[in-house]
Amino acid sequence: MASDSHHQPSPRGLLCNAGAGAAAGVIAATFVCPLDVIKTQFQVHGLPNLGTSTVKGSLIVGSLEQILRREGLRGMYRGLSPTVLALLPNWAVYFTIYEQLKSFLGSDDRTQLSVGANMIAASGAGAATTIATNPLWVVKTRFQTQGMRGGVVPYRSTLSALRRIAHEEGIRGLYSGLVPALAGISHVAIQFPTYEKIKMYLAEQENTTMDKLGARDVAVASSVSKIFASTLTYPHEVVRSRLQEQGYHSEKRYSGLVDCVKKVYCQEGISGFYRGCATNLLRTTPAAVITFTSFEMIQRFLSDLLSPDPQHHPL
Repeated sequence: MASDSHHQPSPRGLLCNAGAGAAAGVIAATFVCPLDVIKTQFQVHGLPNLGTSTVKGSLIVGSLEQILRREGLRGMYRGLSPTVLALLPNWAVYFTIYEQLKSFLGSDDRTQLSVGANMIAASGAGAATTIATNPLWVVKTRFQTQGMRGGVVPYRSTLSALRRIAHEEGIRGLYSGLVPALAGISHVAIQFPTYEKIKMYLAEQENTTMDKLGARDVAVASSVSKIFASTLTYPHEVVRSRLQEQGYHSEKRYSGLVDCVKKVYCQEGISGFYRGCATNLLRTTPAAVITFTSFEMIQRFLSDLLSPDPQHHPL
């Protein structure tokens, strides 16, 4: 493809990025939803009392069993509906804006962006998607923790939850946790440049181009970059979840971001900022592999399928 087309992304290219991003996000979210429920509950309520369970693996399994006993299979997929509703625009918008910004900043098949330019592209895409989808993430957090509240179910559906939060808490409720969520842009600002650098290294090793890498190489690049970024930036997720969840309480535990950080540190120490981190890595690493590998493969398929060149075909 000519380099000027990278600076002027075609509608077909935008459609491929959006479709591939949305499909990849939904596939990954459905696969790891039970672990996402546990991670959110760990973040908000701390580790559950499961008697003799002390090993991380048994703690996760024990938590899954507890949810199954208390809420059934449905409890394992709490928050999936708003998650999917958020991820459809989230990854569709993210990958589209990310590829657009990369093109604008001068990336093409042969030219690799600098780390700084890549961080700008990732951060810009992250900010846009975070602001657009924050209300749905608030609903997801509330859904995933409401089963721990004595059988009281305050929200019946995604739409009713959005309406009720807007009515009871206003725009502030819908955008609770936005500041730490925006701080989470540091996550993609680390993950995506690392992902691109690993892909470039693997492409050089195999004497090919990055867009020709196989699924195995994409999986390696996505998993390593995800683990690296997640470990460095995880504390913001704990703070975000606690601020989003507290809308349940008439008396709020935290008055804001700074108050939340202070109280978590004073009451729980540094370890409080890493509650649910092991579960998060078990969830996000395969999710990243599924998302990125699906995106790359679906995007290539759609590009070939929609290509006007008869020599290109999806087979």
